[in-house]
Amino acid sequence: MDSRITHHDRILAALREKITGGDWPPGFQLPFETVLAEQQGVSRMTMNKVLGQLAREGYVTRRKKLGTFVAQPMAQAAVMAIADIEGEVRALGLPWRFALSLRELRPPRSDETLTARIDSTTPVLALQGLHYAGDQPFCHEARIINPESAPGALAQDFRTIAPGQWLLREIPWTSADHRIRALNAPAPIARALALPLGEACLEVTRRTESAGQWVTLVTQTYPGTRHQLVSRFTPDER
Repeated sequence: MDSRITHHDRILAALREKITGGDWPPGFQLPFETVLAEQQGVSRMTMNKVLGQLAREGYVTRRKKLGTFVAQPMAQAAVMAIADIEGEVRALGLPWRFALSLRELRPPRSDETLTARIDSTTPVLALQGLHYAGDQPFCHEARIINPESAPGALAQDFRTIAPGQWLLREIPWTSADHRIRALNAPAPIARALALPLGEACLEVTRRTESAGQWVTLVTQTYPGTRHQLVSRFTPDER
């Protein structure tokens, strides 16, 4: 064995291989830190550093008082495309479902009027819910819909079809603006996604129009360790 390879590197490679090789599938709970340290013949501090590195790389998630679990495979979405969340989940080999938690007709909030570029006099249909991958929260969605451009939305309860799916089917969009940012999960998002308070998340906000009239403003928030945005360009694209 190469004497330059440290115990940390050796154990890191071995645990990665168990995950990527399928011995430890997504959702598998690793032995506790003390047990792993004893099995590998190293100190608990060394094992803690190995598990911390695996968590930073997205291979595992560490849950306080519960233990360490193999993370779900990271989903990918095209940077400029309107995400098909159901398709993303099913591409991971997991069942998808959407659970609506809020539906109300109300005046837009001040932050919504600014981001959606709308006035405060027209009521909006406000929706919130969670997309699930298997039994694990995958994405939190907060959305407002313009009833004037999508009047059929008022007749939908959005419990049997997700709002985004219904809009793509019923209202052909002609333009969309995206804003992508990283944020530390505030308490409501952390609770919804079953994350520690302040966990790194990826937030995608999108405003769409149809024939010059705004249709919807949606913010979708993903756990940062389980999602990435990808895009492909060629040299002659502008």
